[in-house]
Amino acid sequence: MNSFLWIPKHGVMTTTQKFNTFLTNIKVDNDETLSNRYGEITKKLNQRFRGSDSEVNNRLQVGSYGRYTGIKGISDLDMLYIMPDSLWDKYKNDPKKLLQETKDALIERYPRTKIKIDRLVVVVDFCNFKFEVQPVFQGEEKDDIITYQFPDTKYGYFRVTMPKHEQEAMTSFRENYGDTHRRLCKMMRAWTNHMGVHMGGLLLDTLAYNFLKNDEDLATTPISKFDTLCQDFFEFLKNEPVKDHYQALGSGQDVKVKKKFQTKAKKAFKLSCKAINSDNEEEEHSYWRDIFGNNFPKAETVIKNFSSFPEDKEEFIEEKYPISIQGNLNIDCEIKSNGFRERLLSSLLRDSQKIARVKSLEFFIDSLTIPEPYEVLWKVRNVGDEAIRRNCLRGQIIPSNTPSKKGRKETSNFRGPHYVECYILKEGYIVARDRIEVPIL
Repeated sequence: MNSFLWIPKHGVMTTTQKFNTFLTNIKVDNDETLSNRYGEITKKLNQRFRGSDSEVNNRLQVGSYGRYTGIKGISDLDMLYIMPDSLWDKYKNDPKKLLQETKDALIERYPRTKIKIDRLVVVVDFCNFKFEVQPVFQGEEKDDIITYQFPDTKYGYFRVTMPKHEQEAMTSFRENYGDTHRRLCKMMRAWTNHMGVHMGGLLLDTLAYNFLKNDEDLATTPISKFDTLCQDFFEFLKNEPVKDHYQALGSGQDVKVKKKFQTKAKKAFKLSCKAINSDNEEEEHSYWRDIFGNNFPKAETVIKNFSSFPEDKEEFIEEKYPISIQGNLNIDCEIKSNGFRERLLSSLLRDSQKIARVKSLEFFIDSLTIPEPYEVLWKVRNVGDEAIRRNCLRGQIIPSNTPSKKGRKETSNFRGPHYVECYILKEGYIVARDRIEVPIL
């Protein structure tokens, strides 16, 4: 048996240290690249529609990047290009033509890049991130309300958006109360990415705004209390009534609820409670990492190994592919003995029971809202003393191994609080993910 000892490295991390490190880890780390792409796209459209070489005029950076709530690995960048008023008559009855000519201009600039029209926008896929470029016409400003008309090829007419008012609401809130709102939005993006919550960025920023706006103490929460801030926000989300839309912060426009978020918020709330109530630093960090992923720091401990401690070869999907959650995934597992199904793992978990050893486990996709084609990837992670002793932590990203090429067959060989994750890979992006706990006696 291997002998090892957990030793504090520099003492227990404070809440401020944990969340400061977390926020640093999720900070956008390719600003220069993104800025260059914004400039290139703007310049090309200015050349096409205005005969200008400007890289900054006539565009708006919108979406989470424009609201300063984007995080590292941001995969969807949004940009409005403001068309000359003189061209309105040319396109007002033919929105598809406007998108097509925008696409043609961008193909000239990026001839080897995948570029397509997607109903409202022209999508420029740079492999690790996508730009969604939306040509718009600015409407008349009335009572300080600035509107933009954008093309909708599904219905064949122009619709109205007001992104400046959403940005202004974010800015005003920051000027009055500080950075808590933006920081909460960033942390929650890490949550939606890690736990596969199908929620748009504007909805997330709006919900965080609604949570904070009527409570000055919450709105000015210091980082030293970000653990309870996250806990309270998850509680707020899980208790929200089921709706199909909300009114966006600032603009008041309808923002769609793509998928109910209450169930995953409830799971995150329970994990946050366990983290806050834990008196074991290693355990506490593990719970936060279950919520936010590997960008949340591990406990500051080191292992002093008196023989040969096994190397941990765990892989993280966000380090292999950009995350762009576009659908909902639920996985389950058939627990079998001698070829016969005993029960589903989801049923066993609801009854707070554990799996006996030497059972056949067949993990499968129970439901998925992503249309084919796609690729299915899995991660099997063993946890606990026995996994360490047997040098079998696992945790690599692996393919399916069932005839359907969608499931994963495993065996319950040894005790421990293991888990399995599933990822849907489509066009180079992880578009859905789910996780299921696998407790073995």
